[in-house]
Amino acid sequence: MTVSGRIEAAERGATRIADRVVAKIAAQAAREALDRIPEGGAPPHATVTVHQESARVRVSLELGYPGDIGRQCGAVRHRVAERVRALAGMEVPEVAVQIERLHSAHTGAADPGRIR
Repeated sequence: MTVSGRIEAAERGATRIADRVVAKIAAQAAREALDRIPEGGAPPHATVTVHQESARVRVSLELGYPGDIGRQCGAVRHRVAERVRALAGMEVPEVAVQIERLHSAHTGAADPGRIR
């Protein structure tokens, strides 16, 4: 409170960022972290649980095969945590990455997404 009795702007309310907004930030960050989305593959999808000033994130991905899956998942975890922290001001103690499908460059159009 100031001397004049007025309440400072920063003390008048609270800002709440919806889970779906944080999920969109996380999904975009995952797209940024990937080298590319495989042909015929779906873009990353994220779900988020926000509790106070932290967000737990689950990202679902489709990746190209062959490829360094561990490196790609690590890059996604790092980029998602960095972008959510920067844009939403939340700590990200956990980013779980789930691989939904591997798309092989060798299978062709006959059976997309299926590894033989």
